[in-house]
Amino acid sequence: MVCAAHHPCLPEINDRSRPPSTRCKPPPTIRRTDGYCGYDPLQRKTNCSRWCGHISVPFPFGLEDGCFAMMSFQLNCINSTTSALQFGNHTEDENTLVNYIDINNGLVNVKYSSDDKDYVFSMKSGGPELFAGSREATTLHWAVANLTCQEAQQNKAGYACVSMNSTCLGVNSAQTYVGYSCKCMFGFDGNPYIADGCQDIDECKLPGACNGICHNTVGSHYCTQCPSKTVYDIATMKCTSTKEQNLVLGIAIGISVGFGILLLILVLIFSVRRWKKDIQKQLRRKHFRENQGLLLEQLISSDENASDSTKIFSLSELEKATNNFDPTRIVGRGGHGMVYKGILSDQRVVAIKKSKVSGQFEISQFINEVAVLSQINHRNIVKLFGCCLETEVPLLVYDFIPNGSLFGILHASSTSNFVLSWDDCLRIAAEAAGALYYLHSAASVSIFHRDVKSTNILLDGNYTTKVSDFGASRLVPIDQTHVVTNIQGTFGYLDPEYYHTGMLNEKSDVYSFGVVLVELLLRKEPIFTSESGLKQNLSNYFLWEMREKPLAEIVAAQVQEESTDEEITDVASLAETCLRLRGEERPTMKQVEMKLQNIRSKRLRSSQVIGTNEDMQSLLSGQSQVALPLLGIQSGIVDRANLSSQRNQNCYSLEQEFMASATLPR
Repeated sequence: MVCAAHHPCLPEINDRSRPPSTRCKPPPTIRRTDGYCGYDPLQRKTNCSRWCGHISVPFPFGLEDGCFAMMSFQLNCINSTTSALQFGNHTEDENTLVNYIDINNGLVNVKYSSDDKDYVFSMKSGGPELFAGSREATTLHWAVANLTCQEAQQNKAGYACVSMNSTCLGVNSAQTYVGYSCKCMFGFDGNPYIADGCQDIDECKLPGACNGICHNTVGSHYCTQCPSKTVYDIATMKCTSTKEQNLVLGIAIGISVGFGILLLILVLIFSVRRWKKDIQKQLRRKHFRENQGLLLEQLISSDENASDSTKIFSLSELEKATNNFDPTRIVGRGGHGMVYKGILSDQRVVAIKKSKVSGQFEISQFINEVAVLSQINHRNIVKLFGCCLETEVPLLVYDFIPNGSLFGILHASSTSNFVLSWDDCLRIAAEAAGALYYLHSAASVSIFHRDVKSTNILLDGNYTTKVSDFGASRLVPIDQTHVVTNIQGTFGYLDPEYYHTGMLNEKSDVYSFGVVLVELLLRKEPIFTSESGLKQNLSNYFLWEMREKPLAEIVAAQVQEESTDEEITDVASLAETCLRLRGEERPTMKQVEMKLQNIRSKRLRSSQVIGTNEDMQSLLSGQSQVALPLLGIQSGIVDRANLSSQRNQNCYSLEQEFMASATLPR
């Protein structure tokens, strides 16, 4: 069948339902065209598949026979998983994929896979060009037939705009007129190509449709003002009462202001904390410079005699170690400051000396103490781990000595369970004397302690002596025997000669040590209250009482019980020589140590001889009971001779042991 001499009609399955007389007969006033007779406005098949993956395929397009209006609108779903949709049965369009179809606006979005830049999309199927566009345009306009709206409306049976709320629009390309398409009227939306496809739009559901009460009508809407004492709420799109609106507005404003204030406070807190941290950092750097931190760092790093473990700590490290200098961590108080117990990050237990602020003098003492202790390595001198320079008065970090000071044990209350024995007192005195002798002559540079007292003689876990507190110490050049300094020390221990002349020498420490010996003998404090209620100086009291009374009446009862008269006399005599007013008449610390070691050796020998005698008497007693009837008197004589020989042998071995120990470094 031919509708025109040069255009064959497109016979479709859809046309078979029409009477033969109306298939391809347009009205007389309409020119014959395949666009007219090729479109079928009715879907001939029910249950048509309208999706290819996520792409909707509405009528007049379709995927199956009877589901599309004409062959030009036939599509092929290549892959529903990837939503690959392509025009079907058109070899010219194999390289064109369909992304989506906009029915109401007559648009098709396509993707070209051809490399031909001059390719012009042209959908042909033996009929007119209903799709037109260049490669630059990915969205194509399409028409349902190559007719004008006037021509199409003359044939009601083939008219595409079947929805009663639709209208006809002409479609033009850049070069020519394409045809007509359908669109829902204003106020309606949907598919104009199916019956009842254009549905009314409820404009009242759209934001900003009215600034009052909205009334929807078919295809339109109208607005009325809100009633009295009400106002339109944009959020709910309703008229609400003024009070309710004000309440909601007030709550909203309150919440907003509250969050704003909270945010501002948080920002201020953060800013203040950061400002304080910056101020603290600047202050710590300032203290570090004022405390000659760079000089001390160079001193510690360059001095070959300085201990390798001496470290400059940061203030944050020591704050963490002492729980920010918690008062419960205080283990000692004094006139110059406090001592805290701390635990470093490497689990070492330390004592942190925090001096009171009293100007440049304390700083000079600190630097002096670090300089002294960095050069000392002795088992009876407290070990310095390091210092902190980031405070106004720097901090010193020592090894923690758990059993406190000799002063604390000697002068503890009567309820104390622990009491030092006379043997312990002699040992502690000998160890302290050895440490002071090391400072005076065995160290690389002579050091005068200048504050020897029982408070500065500490006892570790094994009650081993540890001499401490070198803040007042002075380094003395090798070629000098004394230095002239400001008077410094503790009343009761202070050398009178040094006090009057200002000349510090090693004999000043000897005098102070003599007071410690008197403390061990009398168990009285260096400044004590007498029975008459007067304050008395211990050294003066001791020297006076020695002239007036026997020693047995002066020394403490415990010393009298545990020691011999010879030992008391020897220690008292040593203390008396140490306390002489003229320094040149006092012994050196080496002589003091040797004398104390000699006293200890005699005591040790006597105790061993007594033990040997007791053992021998027990042995002889056993022999006399068993063998005396057989051996007679001569055996007893031989045994006494052996006993005397053995006693001499014991004495010789003890003397050798003492001489060997005196040569060992301390």
